[in-house]
Amino acid sequence: MTGNRADALARLDVFIGDWSLEARFPGRQPAPSGAAGSGPTVRSRFEWALGGQFLLQHTEVPVPEAPDSLAIVGTDPRTGGYTQHYYDSRGVVRLYAMSFADGVWTLTREAPDFSPLDFRQRFAGTFSEDGDTITGAWEKGRGDGEWEHDFALTYRRTRGTSAGPRGSWGAAPRPG
Repeated sequence: MTGNRADALARLDVFIGDWSLEARFPGRQPAPSGAAGSGPTVRSRFEWALGGQFLLQHTEVPVPEAPDSLAIVGTDPRTGGYTQHYYDSRGVVRLYAMSFADGVWTLTREAPDFSPLDFRQRFAGTFSEDGDTITGAWEKGRGDGEWEHDFALTYRRTRGTSAGPRGSWGAAPRPG
């Protein structure tokens, strides 16, 4: 593995673990995730796959209107840049350019890929200093027009899991 690829993968260790999600849509109450009667528990798990060569994100949304999803993040062996391959329970397949630097995670889709590009999308999320919260928002755009807010999304690390190459649920460490 080249230095760029190994370094890029190592930066993603902060994602490893289980997370609960809360979405906030414009003009509506927050859709919090949790067992306290405040809403269905939306869960997302990040773990290493295939010997630590790919970061896997599996998200379960117990709401019929929202899809469950699977995302696989890989790196370009020459540059260390990231690509996220997204799949969901509606049969949607998308390809996002991804970056992660200085605690800021971005996903961008501005070109047709495996599905038509009816609208552009981008996400930007910032990790808290303790690494246990990601606060972000999705935006959408039509044609070459301005970006507009779609919805806010907050990830909160679930107790008992931690950042790093091994979560408490026993994920295999990423080979060095």
